[in-house]
This record gives sequence, C-alpha cells and structure tokens, in this order.
Amino acid sequence: MPDTKNNDPRSLTMFVLSMLIFGTIGVFRRYLPVSSAFLAFSRGMLGSLFLLLFMKLTGKGRGERLSLRQTLWLALSGAAMGINWILLFEAYNYTTVAVATLCYYMQPTIVMLLAPLIFREKLTGKKVLCALIAVGGMILVSGVTEAQSAGKEGMRGILLGLGAALFYSIVIIMNKKAPGLEAYRKTTVQLFSAGVVMIPYLLLTGGKVEEPFTPVTVLLLAVVGLVHTGVAYVLYFGSMDGLGTQSIAIFSYIDPVSALIFSAVFLREPLTPMNLIGALMIIGSAVASEWRSTEGKSG
Repeated sequence: MPDTKNNDPRSLTMFVLSMLIFGTIGVFRRYLPVSSAFLAFSRGMLGSLFLLLFMKLTGKGRGERLSLRQTLWLALSGAAMGINWILLFEAYNYTTVAVATLCYYMQPTIVMLLAPLIFREKLTGKKVLCALIAVGGMILVSGVTEAQSAGKEGMRGILLGLGAALFYSIVIIMNKKAPGLEAYRKTTVQLFSAGVVMIPYLLLTGGKVEEPFTPVTVLLLAVVGLVHTGVAYVLYFGSMDGLGTQSIAIFSYIDPVSALIFSAVFLREPLTPMNLIGALMIIGSAVASEWRSTEGKSG
C-alpha cells in the first residue's frame, strides 16, 4: 500500500540534520587518537546519558515498563551495535572514509538477502536485481577491477566495513523482532549496552590512546558522544511522526552521500571514476529496493 503521508517541513529538516550529523562521524574519527573500542565505549555511554537526560526533561519515553525479556533482548542488540561501531571505526583506520562508508551501506542488501530466511519474506525479482547491482558496485568500490588495487590494508578496511554492515544488519533484524517498543527508551538501553560491552575488551587490551589526552581529544569525544549520538538520535526519532515511511527510507541515503562529500572536502580523499560508479550502484540499488519500504534506519 503506497505511503501517502505528507512530509512536515520541520520534521524533514530535523531528519536531514540527523543524517548530515551521522555523515560527518568518519571525519571526526580521523582526528581522534583513541582506540576504536574506547571511542565506541564513549559514544555508547555519552549517548545513553544524553537520551536519559532528554527523556527526563521532556517526559518522553514514559511508556509501559520494559520486561526483563525485552531488556535482555535490547541489551543483546546493543552489544551487536557496539561491535558494529568498533568494526566501522577500525575500517576508517585502514581505508578511506568514503570506501568504508560505502561498504557499511551494503547493510540494506544483507538484510534483503536474509529476510526470506528470517522473516519468510518473498525475494522478488526486483530485489534480486538490486542485490546484484549492489554487489557489482561493491566490487567497483573495492578497486579490485583497477590496475592499482587497494592493497592489504585497504582490503582489511573493506572487510571491516562489510563486517560492520553485517552487525548493523543484525541490529536491524533484532529491532524488527521486537516491535512496538518506545523508540527513546529502546535506544537508550541499546546505547548503554553498546558502551558496556566494550568494558571487558578495554580491560583486556588496555584501551590505550595514541597520545596523552588533550582538551581537543576530550572535546572531539564529547562531540561524537553527545552530538553524533545523543543529538542526532533525538532529531532522528523526533522527526518520525511527521514523515512518510518511504521518505524516511529514501532520505536516509543523505548519510552516505554526505559522508562521501565531507571526506572529499575535509580529508581530501579521492574517489576514482570506477569508485564513483560503484557508489552510485550501491546507493541507487538500495534506494530502488526500498522505494515502497516501511523501515527507516540510522547510523
């Protein structure tokens, strides 16, 4: 059934802002001299604290209490979210922000291919074609078709980005398996769990930073935790009621497109013509496959 809901300008502005904020996280990661695990820990903890404060001040999220089973399920999906973050942050260390982001946005294709197994959804000819186009785009983005390949480090970044996409797909699937929960409370539990799951890893590895903490490092960590997570999620969820579901699905791709632009402008990261064609194939196939989708997503 087509989505005929009108888009409220205020909600559309909030949603676009949230996507643009998500799109800058790769640039900020490049300037943060901390481990990916510590960054994921900081993002989860600061983001969950921000949402808790937001709910307290606004009265949002005062629905029925979560059951123990629901809480455990959200904690598990939050752990997958934390692993997703650490893989993505590591991908930024080994390849360009643009390539890592495009690998990450293979997530819709992964969910599409898993849907028949998990949700018994029919895999239509259109979706199969979109999946094949996305895979073809991924091959072009990886650089394996060009004379100058990505090299070992570049391929490691690509695999880490695809691993992040896989774990984000797990989060999406788990969220679909737990419908009807209030968005702010659900996300707060997931963010807190994403931070907590990093603690054992940090204790085992030391979670070292590459240089002593400076005011700039603290400021950048605060921006990633409070702005890229807390503020972005408030804008994202706050826009949901005023947007049609198809618009949410389509406008979500402002995130990867803006990430490509920001990485080119601020990091001077080049994209070859074949990379650009691959990017268009990945994003275009995802948009086409979700043209009548009822699901939005966040980064």
